Amino acid sequence: MRITYDKSVDAAYIYLSENVKVASTQPIEWIDGMINIDFSADGKMTGIEVIPASKFLDAKLLKLC
Repeated sequence: MRITYDKSVDAAYIYLSENVKVASTQPIEWIDGMINIDFSADGKMTGIEVIPASKFLDAKLLKLC
């Protein structure tokens, strides 16, 4: 697992699988943010995008990215 963080848009991406092509994305929206869950062609979760990351993820974690 690997996490990247783009401070300019306050978005974090959690890679659950490496080098796997994303076949579909399921967005989950709510008033204060959004999560996009990516899936491979065989239906396995490959990654999670969190926006705004600074609101929902620990600041110490984001500093490591």
